[in-house]
Amino acid sequence: MTYYSDMPDHSKVWIYQSSRAFRDVEVQGIRHRIKEFISDWKAHGEDLKAFGDVYYNQFIVIIVDEAQAKASGCSIDSSVHFIKEIEATFEVNLFDRLTIAVMLGQDIHLMEKTEFKSRILSGEIDENTIVFNNMVANKEAFETKWKIPVKDSWHKQLVA
Repeated sequence: MTYYSDMPDHSKVWIYQSSRAFRDVEVQGIRHRIKEFISDWKAHGEDLKAFGDVYYNQFIVIIVDEAQAKASGCSIDSSVHFIKEIEATFEVNLFDRLTIAVMLGQDIHLMEKTEFKSRILSGEIDENTIVFNNMVANKEAFETKWKIPVKDSWHKQLVA
């Protein structure tokens, strides 16, 4: 079994934001499925060194160390198929890249760009509000640029 700490900083990251928060019992089931998927995940017959987990009951994160074996088209396709199975089983959307995830207090709120702008105008969201940048490419960026204040993210263009 591979742990998060086993993954080098250059490891490739995919983040799938759920259209709703998963219930705790669902998180346990998803974690089990992730573990099974990763234990069998291969690229050109070689095992991929990978890790996956659920964060904040809202995000599925898959990390793969491509130094050992590069995630190829077929292996990426199999991961997308796996995520689509999660979508179908738990009746969520994990491929919506237009919804913005914002941390207000201890809660994550999902909103469309128009609602995000409206909450900026109302003062509920400001430049220090934490947003999630699900487009980070590697583990180092996941640790340093995934959860960041609006002022440090691409979202800041929506503030102006």
